[in-house]
Amino acid sequence: MATTYALLLLLTTTLPLIALATTFPHRALLQTCQSSGSISGESGSCSTENDSECCEDGRRYRTFACSPRVTGTTRASLTLNSFADGGDGGGASSCDEKFHPDSQMVVALSTGWFSRRRRCGKRIIIRAANGKTATATVVDECDSMHGCDDEHNFEPPCANNIVDGSPAVWKALGLDTDDGVVPVTWSDA
Repeated sequence: MATTYALLLLLTTTLPLIALATTFPHRALLQTCQSSGSISGESGSCSTENDSECCEDGRRYRTFACSPRVTGTTRASLTLNSFADGGDGGGASSCDEKFHPDSQMVVALSTGWFSRRRRCGKRIIIRAANGKTATATVVDECDSMHGCDDEHNFEPPCANNIVDGSPAVWKALGLDTDDGVVPVTWSDA
């Protein structure tokens, strides 16, 4: 009797979901973020301090106004950035108009995740594949809409899934900064 009840419960809860997914296959698209356009590259004085990619004249770079949905384990690419004065991060952080030493646990988030400054000053938890976690404060936007200009260190726009961490974040996660980009997950703290 219990087995029959369990099977009946499974069918009555699962079949409607399967029907919904096959009836509305476009629902899956709502969970993605598509490119919103592109910009033309312009080379300039690009600091390659942390192996930054520099724009090339005439090359097209994709832009994004959105980022994937934030969950308890949002997948991202962790990149390395210096938020210090004279570092490869360009100007002062947009949240507080200040520079931050490389020893401070700070990050920039892609445009969609930055959410029009709504995450300024908020803390996020970053999880590396090695099992280590670090908590950092959001101080800047990793601009996914603009780039290839002096304000952006003549670097291309960020991808839509970037957590741009200071050297302190990388150290806390036990990661090698020479790797440049590593897969991580993150969530709001």
